[in-house]
Amino acid sequence: MLFLRAFSGFARFLNNFELRGIPHPEKLMANPIYKVIFHNQSQVYELYARAIYQSDMYGFIEVEEFVFGEKAQLVVDPSEEKLKTEFASVTRSYIPMHSIVRIDEVEKEGTGKIVEVKGDKVAKFPFAPPIRHPQDTE
Repeated sequence: MLFLRAFSGFARFLNNFELRGIPHPEKLMANPIYKVIFHNQSQVYELYARAIYQSDMYGFIEVEEFVFGEKAQLVVDPSEEKLKTEFASVTRSYIPMHSIVRIDEVEKEGTGKIVEVKGDKVAKFPFAPPIRHPQDTE
């Protein structure tokens, strides 16, 4: 009985959110949009997706359901168009964890972009050189 009273009080609390103009927490979590920023060679990618999770391949993040801006825009952003063409036929992308700069959950999608990295303000992740084994010359 005590559980039912506590649960009904919590349900009234959640319903009061909508009365105050605040979206219901369940509606916010129903279809989240994530902004993913990562490095790829000498470029920084910023894209939006609806599904992100840790991959079964160790050290990778899976990004699915890419979200791009509206098609009826008057102004066309060349960096977003480049991003759209690069990910046009991609259903799922595997991004190495060490390339990820940031992942944010946002309320609505923004403009995806690809930015060239200029200067030495962004450091590359240090990698050890490949090990070469001695070869027999016989």
